Amino acid sequence: MKWALTRLAMRTAGRLSRGIRLGYRHGFDSGAMLDYVYLNQAHGRLLGRLLDRVYLDAVGWRAIRARRDLLREVLRDEVSARAGRALILDVASGPGRYLQEVAREQPDIEVVCRDLAPEGLRLGREQAEARGLRNIRFEQGDAFEPEPPGSPADIIVVSGLYELVMDDELIRKSMARLRDLLAPDGVLVFTTQTRHPQLDFIANVLPNRNGEPWVMKCRPAEQVHTWVTEAGFSDVVTRRERVGLFTVSTATR
Repeated sequence: MKWALTRLAMRTAGRLSRGIRLGYRHGFDSGAMLDYVYLNQAHGRLLGRLLDRVYLDAVGWRAIRARRDLLREVLRDEVSARAGRALILDVASGPGRYLQEVAREQPDIEVVCRDLAPEGLRLGREQAEARGLRNIRFEQGDAFEPEPPGSPADIIVVSGLYELVMDDELIRKSMARLRDLLAPDGVLVFTTQTRHPQLDFIANVLPNRNGEPWVMKCRPAEQVHTWVTEAGFSDVVTRRERVGLFTVSTATR
């Protein structure tokens, strides 16, 4: 009864919030939703704007923005270590707003953004064109059946994907496949959700991009370290974002 009433409230009064409307339209785990969360600007009139602000300030979204900031910092460091020249592949990028920011700062890099959802890719192309970026491209592709990006990638990013996967073996196979797409000394950058205080609310109330319950799985960072090492990587380094729900790790081929 509690979750049924919560779902009713979200689907009625909650739609006064632009963010909640967007979540019901594209899925709360979609690239379009994350792009809105990254922007972090409440929209709506009167109560709607207040609801949107409360929605955007939820602990999970604050952690997502903190994860974005840490990812951006890690990518800057990795690009700098390569004298400002690198090919970056994100296998589940959505619009890739933070990748566009890195591409704008580092004009000598090449960024490939891939996703299965056309809406996120469309948003990304529009944003990149508005910014005048010529070193980033958007392609439709399956993160778990990745095609080579042309030449071997220097950096591969997997952000916000593995926590959506319940099958541990699928993640282990993904890491091994991505290793094959990296250049020697290339780096895999991936995120892990180690905890989340609202998993029950999310799974019982919010639909994902397929219209199904948005179920996530938290894993200890040490467990994922074991998998990436078994996939042939070394020098695994992990940092935690400031809210404390996610880690960002780098692993070298």
